Amino acid sequence: MSEENSGSGYVEAEYKRDSNYIEDRITADGSSGWPVEPGRYRLVVARACPWANRAVIVRRLLGLEPVISMGMCGPTHDERSWTFDLDPGGRDPVLGYERLQEAFFARDPEYPRGITVPAMVDIPSGAVVTNDFAQMTLDFSTEWTAYHREGAPDLYPEHLRDEMDEVMERVYTEVNNGVYRCGFAGTQDAYDKAYQRLFAALDWLEERLEHRRFLMGGQITEADVRLFTTLARFDAVYHGHFKCNRQKLAEMPVLWAYARDLFQLPGFGDTIDFPQIKEHYYVVHTDINPTQVIPSGPDTSNWLLPHGREQLSDRPFGDGTPPGPVFPGEEVPADHGPGGVPHR
Repeated sequence: MSEENSGSGYVEAEYKRDSNYIEDRITADGSSGWPVEPGRYRLVVARACPWANRAVIVRRLLGLEPVISMGMCGPTHDERSWTFDLDPGGRDPVLGYERLQEAFFARDPEYPRGITVPAMVDIPSGAVVTNDFAQMTLDFSTEWTAYHREGAPDLYPEHLRDEMDEVMERVYTEVNNGVYRCGFAGTQDAYDKAYQRLFAALDWLEERLEHRRFLMGGQITEADVRLFTTLARFDAVYHGHFKCNRQKLAEMPVLWAYARDLFQLPGFGDTIDFPQIKEHYYVVHTDINPTQVIPSGPDTSNWLLPHGREQLSDRPFGDGTPPGPVFPGEEVPADHGPGGVPHR
């Protein structure tokens, strides 16, 4: 199973994420033992998972679809692992697996930790190479450069990396993981502390983004990808299900406009599947939602409202260009988009 989504963390007073991942890297020079090689690796994701959603977005922005194939798990999983129940016959068509667990066991028959997405799988051996989601997307930017599309944006600019790393660490600890800390708190005190930390960070982001279009300035970077996947789930899941309810995202004017801005850029909103997101959280977390009833709301058509942030900068992709149409076969169903209408 995926430890961030297991629901088991809340039995302790304070939720603590298991961050012990397989840290192997796929590198351009092959010194890691896993060389960059078109067609060799399969990125396994689930649209519901915010950590996997990052990898989907970065792969699309950089145009890596022709060289890194993508396998898609369904929105729910059991105690064993994510499953390929969206595919014909319930098996991934490339790996032949029913469960992502099989790829982890191909790497280590006694693999003892969480079966998580995203995971990069070596197709010839069927074994997981890495599930280190934070390093994975940075490597897409820095190790796979020979295969970036023409016009791919620089998502990890070298001159910004020190500040970016600090911003991304704060976003991770206080926001990406902060919503889980609220949702899986096992005592009132732990929840109260987690709630205060989360909204202190959201207030900081409101201030930071008031006069700059994106987290690092006038163009998108990996930092925006990492924040976006949490914001996209905030009103649909975290506000109610995880009790992150001081305000909805739609009631935080700067962050809400920023989130809509990203959503409406090619590569962001066209990766978001609201029904799958809701089904995952409300069905899998039976300790939080024992009835497994999935709420009908909220209305997501407001994600397409004008955001007005173009005035802060007019080059969101920097010296690059927007990605083209979604790769064939990877489209989010039109009725799973905002308000049941097709993505832009």
